[in-house]
Amino acid sequence: MVARIAWIVALTFLGQVGYAQNLVDPSKVAPEYREAAEKRRAEQLKIRDCEHKADEAKVLRRDRLAHLQKCMDEK
Repeated sequence: MVARIAWIVALTFLGQVGYAQNLVDPSKVAPEYREAAEKRRAEQLKIRDCEHKADEAKVLRRDRLAHLQKCMDEK
């Protein structure tokens, strides 16, 4: 939970830079790390979806973190 909040805070302060991060591809990861890569990809997809919803809703920058946290908790 703390890591998720820290990640959302980092994305909020970096603004559009958060979109520059590529999605993790589990097929390109060593087999022993594949499960972690799949979890990370799922988390990245959730964050990307929540960011997209915030953009569609035209959430103000000051309210974006609260919106993203609420969206992540709902999933």
